[in-house]
Amino acid sequence: MASGDSVEEIALLAPYKMGQFQLSHRVVLAPLTRCRGLNGLPNHAHVEYYSQRATPGGLLITEGTHISSTAGGFPNVPGIYTEEQVQAWKKVTEAVHAKEAIIFCQLWHVGRASHPAYQPGGAAPISSTNKPISSKWKATLPNGTQTDYPAPRSISASEIFELVEIYKQTTLKAIRAGFDGVEIHGAHGYLLDQFLKDSINDRTDEYGGSIDNRSRFLMQVVDAVVSAIGAEKTAVRISPVIDFNDAVDSDPLSLGLGIVERLNKFQEAVGAKLAYLHVTQPRSWRGPVGQGDGSELVRELRRAYQGTLITSGGFTRDSGIEFVAQGDADLIAYGRLFISNPDLVKRFKLNAPLNKYNRDTFYIPDLVIGYTDYPFLSHEDHHNVPAPS
Repeated sequence: MASGDSVEEIALLAPYKMGQFQLSHRVVLAPLTRCRGLNGLPNHAHVEYYSQRATPGGLLITEGTHISSTAGGFPNVPGIYTEEQVQAWKKVTEAVHAKEAIIFCQLWHVGRASHPAYQPGGAAPISSTNKPISSKWKATLPNGTQTDYPAPRSISASEIFELVEIYKQTTLKAIRAGFDGVEIHGAHGYLLDQFLKDSINDRTDEYGGSIDNRSRFLMQVVDAVVSAIGAEKTAVRISPVIDFNDAVDSDPLSLGLGIVERLNKFQEAVGAKLAYLHVTQPRSWRGPVGQGDGSELVRELRRAYQGTLITSGGFTRDSGIEFVAQGDADLIAYGRLFISNPDLVKRFKLNAPLNKYNRDTFYIPDLVIGYTDYPFLSHEDHHNVPAPS
């Protein structure tokens, strides 16, 4: 599709009905860890950051948000498990809703991607396994230095039941904080993904071995969250191929299709669709026909999943337009481009130039620099952009 096409012809900017939510366009703010939650709390900078990126009928997904005191593994990440955190998030959701936007809270437990420095009493992090993440990856300590990940502690089935309940109770807190829904983070080598991936999960109980067993924890969390707030306010993120934190699977396509099959059956059983399934697109993928760019795996899951599908992973304006126009996804989530362009949707509509992002400020604790100080398109810039033909 040509870059000069009118807004009406651009699929990425077309309205979309996501269950009970009427979206005015298909450009989504991806969940992005930004390390500005000093003392585990969202603050005035979060209010500004999210409201800057809110548009009427637009969907925002928050950064990964800790569900408990054992969930953390990175500095200055906010949680949503205490009353103080709930009240702080209310200011964010109120500001976003004042812009008539929709905001989901991503529920995050890092599992073994942590360090005793983040754990109550200096305990070992928890996981599906006792195997640590390899030295290829490093843990970032609260003071910003890096070190090897320690060996985690494999949790029991009874502890899994307790965690399922924690997900449910945290979900209720998120709704009380004003969020429109929650995204269950089952991707990128964090706790739920540590159960899904067969290179990590070495269990011999009902949570290990087959795809049915490895996906059991995820599906129990989905069931608990839906029982609390309903399917249309519940979303799931997965990454069958992404190898971050050693999260490799021997057959990622079968794993992805297996999860989709179980989500489809779940939706049929409860008589309602989830808000969406969010799939991270890998940069590359060795599929049945060889090495590809990763998009084919997403297409396979799109064909199988009976509901709204969001994908993310290095999309540009043009590739996002093409992916939606071809029916390969319903919505596209943008990360780095949204960091440096708070008015990304407007810039996409005008096909205007984009601000460049600065990686050096992605994860610093400064509440302004690299967070809320990226410039908006000025009135003069707006008038210097050629009108779409």
